[in-house]
Amino acid sequence: METTASTATPAAQAHASTSYRVVPIMIALCIAGFIGMFSETALNIALSDLMESLHITASTVQWLTTGYLLTLGVLVPVSSFLMQWFTTRQLFIFSLGISIVGGVVAALSSGFSLLLIGRILQAVGIGILLPLIFNTILVIFPPEKRGQALGTMGLVIMFAPAAGPTLAGLTIQYLSWNYIFWFTIPFLLISLLVGVRYMQNISTITKPKIDVLSILLSTIGFGGIVFGFSHAGEGDGGWTDPVVIGSFIIGALALLVFCLRQNKLRQPMLNLQVFQYPMFVVGLLMVFLCFNVIMSTMLIFPMYFQGGLAKTAMAAGLILLPGGIVNGLLAPVMGILYDKFGPRWLVIPGFLVMSIVLFMMTGFDTDTSIGLIIALHILLMIGISMVMSPAQTNGLNQLPPHLHPDGTAFMNTLQQISGAVGTAVAVSLMSGGIADYMSASSDPAAASESAHAMAFGSQHAFIFALVVGIVGFVISLFIRRVKVEGGSERPKAMH
Repeated sequence: METTASTATPAAQAHASTSYRVVPIMIALCIAGFIGMFSETALNIALSDLMESLHITASTVQWLTTGYLLTLGVLVPVSSFLMQWFTTRQLFIFSLGISIVGGVVAALSSGFSLLLIGRILQAVGIGILLPLIFNTILVIFPPEKRGQALGTMGLVIMFAPAAGPTLAGLTIQYLSWNYIFWFTIPFLLISLLVGVRYMQNISTITKPKIDVLSILLSTIGFGGIVFGFSHAGEGDGGWTDPVVIGSFIIGALALLVFCLRQNKLRQPMLNLQVFQYPMFVVGLLMVFLCFNVIMSTMLIFPMYFQGGLAKTAMAAGLILLPGGIVNGLLAPVMGILYDKFGPRWLVIPGFLVMSIVLFMMTGFDTDTSIGLIIALHILLMIGISMVMSPAQTNGLNQLPPHLHPDGTAFMNTLQQISGAVGTAVAVSLMSGGIADYMSASSDPAAASESAHAMAFGSQHAFIFALVVGIVGFVISLFIRRVKVEGGSERPKAMH
């Protein structure tokens, strides 16, 4: 059973007839995307070092992650609106420029406040850049080549978080945490120069009316949800903290009012019509769940390696590197396979592989061999590569061209929320498992008990990831390929 698309709109035909300088544009986008995702995850492995060098507590240093995610959660939903007000070149140049400024500020900082400002500036850049990347790909590539194009971008974006811990570990061991930021700046400059020379304006500027209330509700809603999950996972009070509960309630109410308002506006900030397209909804849910597994396991693995197996930060990064490389190399391959065979033969087996591997990971302990861990991590990354790009491509393919900015905004926003949810729940379950083990231990002061407790806590986090993987597998059974007719991607909406 296939979901059928209708004939192309004049706007879509106009886009199809335009000649784009695809190769240099993709080079600029790939470099920018890699550094953006690298910046999002590389600093995680340096948090302990930062606490020592800046003389700050764990509750303070976590704001480098929370502040970053919070900025993304606030800014990404506004990206669809920005694309209708500013040209592609303007947004690309601004996002790269503000990222470079943020990187320089963070690299030069000698105190926490300046470092946090640099991180927030970086988040502003990537918050604009990520939706812009996917929307640009949807325009400059015809539907039959989008899988390969998004797969190539997936290679870059998925390899960056995997390479981040390794490169950051090496940097900290031989240099200092400042060089994590210095490393990104030359690449951002190259991307900026290539973009200035070759980036074309691919969006239609309509300059819709600025609805201040919608922007405010979006900021409070998405920001409140992201902050609530981030604070629950990293704060002292956990899920019962009044700040966490208040953030969830305020965020949920703001999002409810935001959605009701969007349905009444003639020109909504985010067009909720995207949810009338069933394959977009299915793709959105699968991307959300898949990214949840990625972010939760990426956080737990280094902690398990260092606390449960007594490995160094650099060794932890090296253990994760093979899986990251495999995932990156397979991303464009999965895109090509999607273009040829559709999503069903990829996402269903992909979630099945993920679930089986995560089930085996629930048995990790202090005696688990590094070889087995590397092998299972590679298999997990294979499963993830089979899901992410095909699910995203199929979902976005079903939307008509005028809804592409809204679709990419929702995809990227929910990925950030998914990351906050995954890390918060994983850390909470892991901490609970550690506490339970220690409370039952006959000798909690023994050094070996600390390692066993970490391994026991990690098992709890992997059980959570397993449940997410199983839910994803069930949802994947409903996916159908969007059938393109006449080069169009405008299907029948669900009524």
